[in-house]
Amino acid sequence: MRLLVVGCGDVGQRFLGLLPLGVAVTVLARDPDKLAAWRGSGVRLLRGDLDQPASLARLAGAFDAVLHLAPPPGAGGQDSRTRHLLAALGRGHAPRRFVYVSTTGVYGDCQGARIDETAPRRAATERARRRVDAEDRLRDWARSHAVALAILRAPGIYAADREGHPRERLLAGRPLLRPEDDVFTNHIHADDLARACWRALFLAGPLRAYNVVDDSERRMGEHFDLAADRLGLPRALRVSRADAQQLLTPMQLSFLGESRRIGNARMKRELRLRLQYPLPEQGW
Repeated sequence: MRLLVVGCGDVGQRFLGLLPLGVAVTVLARDPDKLAAWRGSGVRLLRGDLDQPASLARLAGAFDAVLHLAPPPGAGGQDSRTRHLLAALGRGHAPRRFVYVSTTGVYGDCQGARIDETAPRRAATERARRRVDAEDRLRDWARSHAVALAILRAPGIYAADREGHPRERLLAGRPLLRPEDDVFTNHIHADDLARACWRALFLAGPLRAYNVVDDSERRMGEHFDLAADRLGLPRALRVSRADAQQLLTPMQLSFLGESRRIGNARMKRELRLRLQYPLPEQGW
């Protein structure tokens, strides 16, 4: 199998560590020097920038499968990077399989309801709407090119050795919402997401979406209180939503504005993924 990995940050590098012999892997990266550790491992490093379509010419007709991990641009309502990637791949023989890592943010605020992949997408933030745009463009392209597309919707990605660990927020002293205002939050360990990507390449149904989330079902305050206790740090201050609007940035507030409890039954059933970290505290 000739596999293209687009965007090789933390999850992508964990994914590369899972690959068996016999998989011819090419990594598309703006700065291949950052992936120097993979030189000599059989991984081919290809310089290309999704913001510069001319740099993608060598992608046409060269791959059997694609894993797309690159985020959308930081502004706007469309994902121009995914559009540029599909235009380059479409100039030749299209890959047979395609896996895209999206976000559970496409569901918007569900007011704490339990949902699965059949829930409507009601993205409320611009960054989530860019993911909806990417999903829609990918579905249209996959249908027209007879590509088996899998969309993996991931929530907050964590690991003990990556940015975004609970200790960072706790040490920063940012407040959390009081229980009566609090929201449900969802998580996935970076290793489990990488494993889901690999399994989706072979087991996912065509044009199929999967929620790649763990088994936890907690409000955000409970999550960070548990982390504080486990890490020996002070618990975060709890405030009203009105006070939070005065104390937090718009970006920080956006993560407190949506509440969802997301089911992972389809992931477990169809991708046959047994989570290594069913609960966040097992991976801190």
